[in-house]
Amino acid sequence: MARVGLDIKKIIEAATEIADKEGTEGVTLAAIARKLSVRPPSLFNHVRGLPQIKRELSLFGVRKLHENMRVMSEDKTGEAAIFAMANAYLQFTREHPGLYEYTIAPPQSKDEEIEQEGNKIISLIIDSLSDYKLSEEDSIHAVRGLRSILHGFSSLEQKGGFGMPLDREESLRLLLQAFLTGLNNGAQFDK
Repeated sequence: MARVGLDIKKIIEAATEIADKEGTEGVTLAAIARKLSVRPPSLFNHVRGLPQIKRELSLFGVRKLHENMRVMSEDKTGEAAIFAMANAYLQFTREHPGLYEYTIAPPQSKDEEIEQEGNKIISLIIDSLSDYKLSEEDSIHAVRGLRSILHGFSSLEQKGGFGMPLDREESLRLLLQAFLTGLNNGAQFDK
């Protein structure tokens, strides 16, 4: 019989906390059960196993990242929206380093629901880039560039790669400004 109050949402919340504290390798059925004070077989009343939990973590993470980016960029356009989304992205990676790993790791097989949620992030960024008058193809290149900047910055920060005593927020601002200045100056992505 299923434990009263235990559901997939609580399982994913527990798995998120474990991932954020111990990394993705810490997310096991035994660790989740321990955190929820249940025996591991009890989890199978709510999930099919660890692959489903990892899939749900990916979906939850992508949705949460999109929501954070959407809320922080609300009522902003152009450069202000891009800076707001960048800050939301970085805040998400700082608060949820383990969950973030699930947002960038592709599922074992094609997952349309996760893909649709990821496309919402892409659409949000493309909408904010509309002031730059990019072609559809160049918009995708710009999204990839921005994602690379944000992922690279986040990864270096998480691994302690910024040891110099300079303000990291200022470094990110300058990096984003250089990227946006390139877009604003009409720099096209040569083929």
